[in-house]
Amino acid sequence: IPAPKEVTIYVQMLIQTIVMSAIVTLICLVLGFPISFLIATLPTRQSNIMLMLVLLPFWTSLLVRTTAWVVLLQTEGLVNDLAVLLGFWESDARVQLIHNRLGVYIAMVHILLPFMVLPIFAVMKGIPPSHYRAALSLGANPVRSFIIVYLPQTIPGVGAGVLLVFIISLGYYITPALVGGPKDQMLSFFIAFNTNV
Repeated sequence: IPAPKEVTIYVQMLIQTIVMSAIVTLICLVLGFPISFLIATLPTRQSNIMLMLVLLPFWTSLLVRTTAWVVLLQTEGLVNDLAVLLGFWESDARVQLIHNRLGVYIAMVHILLPFMVLPIFAVMKGIPPSHYRAALSLGANPVRSFIIVYLPQTIPGVGAGVLLVFIISLGYYITPALVGGPKDQMLSFFIAFNTNV
């Protein structure tokens, strides 16, 4: 039976994992919904190109994508070089973007965003445009038509995307292990550690 201190550590890790997964899911939803709407409303040729760009990350392995973020986010990496070039901060005051929580969020959102976009896009593609146009013709302004008519019809896709991203991020191991620091590990890291021990 684990000691009370060990139980407390595992409970804290579980809460941290749930909170990090929820934040990643929320960021993916905020970014994924407009992307899905854009792809669903574009003409077929442009929407196919955009969909290919969304699916592009699936063509490389998870380890390669995570390692790419390690290279991009390091102190002497491309992101810091670009920020210095654009004048966001000085060359001698580079920001640490890796081995912290910010790096984990950036890498996880990049990897999990397609899992949010695809279900929402699939539902949006099935919504008849005539519903939105009918609301406009009956006197509703565009914002009201979107909120009252269009948005409720996207809830199944939003629910599927949120559930998918949240469940996948709960079990993430490689990305927090490589991009995060000691305080940014999720429960899967400790499961793997105790299994090996």
